[in-house]
Amino acid sequence: MNSFMMLSSRWFALLLVASLACASQSLRAEDQGKVQVLLLGDSTTIGSVCRQTDKAGPHLEDVVRLLLATDKELPPTNVINQGRDGEFIHGLLTNGRYEKDIAKLPGIDYIFIRYGLNDRGKREQFAENFPKDFKTLIAKLKQDFPKAEIFPTTIIPYLAPEDDARINSLIEQVAKDENLPLFDVYTRYKAELENGKNMLNYRRYALDRIPEIHRPWLTQYVVNGSVVVMDNRLDAHFRDLPGWFGDRHPNLAGYHVIGDETAKFLAPRLRERAKAVK
Repeated sequence: MNSFMMLSSRWFALLLVASLACASQSLRAEDQGKVQVLLLGDSTTIGSVCRQTDKAGPHLEDVVRLLLATDKELPPTNVINQGRDGEFIHGLLTNGRYEKDIAKLPGIDYIFIRYGLNDRGKREQFAENFPKDFKTLIAKLKQDFPKAEIFPTTIIPYLAPEDDARINSLIEQVAKDENLPLFDVYTRYKAELENGKNMLNYRRYALDRIPEIHRPWLTQYVVNGSVVVMDNRLDAHFRDLPGWFGDRHPNLAGYHVIGDETAKFLAPRLRERAKAVK
C-alpha cells in the first residue's frame, strides 16, 4: 500500500469514528451518564404541600426514577420536577421563569408537559389562547432541546368532568397538530379514584372553619392556617363539613399513581433507546 492510500485509509477511519460519535449523540442527549427527564406543570406536578408535610417523600420525580430503576435493562435516569404552584403556560413564557429555570437545563431527553387547570382560570380567551400558548412552549422546547421527545399530558381529574374533558380535548388536539405522542394520565387516575374514593387527594381545610372545640388538638396538622393531612385519618370527625373533600390535589398516594403511569409510559421508550445505542 502506498503512502497516499495509507493516509486515505487513516482519514477514512477517523471520519468513521467521528460519524459514529455523531450518530450516538443524535440518539441521546443525556447528561453525566443519565437520561434526563423533565416534568413541567402546575401544583399537581410539584406537590408543594406534600413536600411540607412529608419532606422525605418519595415525591413524583422520585417515584418515576425509582420505578424505572427496578428494570436493570433500562439506563439510569434523573427526573427533574419543574412544576410550580399556580403556573400556567402564558405565565411561564412571559415572566422570565422559562429562561431562568428551563432553557439552560443540560441534556434533556424527555419532557412531559401538564398544564391546563390554571390556564383555564387565568388565561383570557382560554379555548383560543391555551392551544396557541401550548404550541409556543413546544416550539421553544424544540429549539432549546432539539434531541428531546416531548409529551403533551392530560390533566388529572380536578374540576367537573365536563370541564376536565374540555381541557383535555384541547391538549389532545395540540398533540395531534404537533404530531407528538399524547400521555394520558387522566384515565388511570380516574379509575384509581373510583377504586378508592377520596384516597388519592389530601385534605386541606381552613382552621377557622373547623368547630372551635376541635381546634386545640389539631395544632399538629396546621399548615399556613389550614388543617392539612395526606390521608383519611381525620375523615371520621370532619367528613360532614361542607367542602372537607373539596381539595383535589394529589396526596402521596396520588403521586404514586401519576408516577407509576409515567414510568410505564416511558419504560418502552427507554428500552428502545438502550438498544439503539448498543
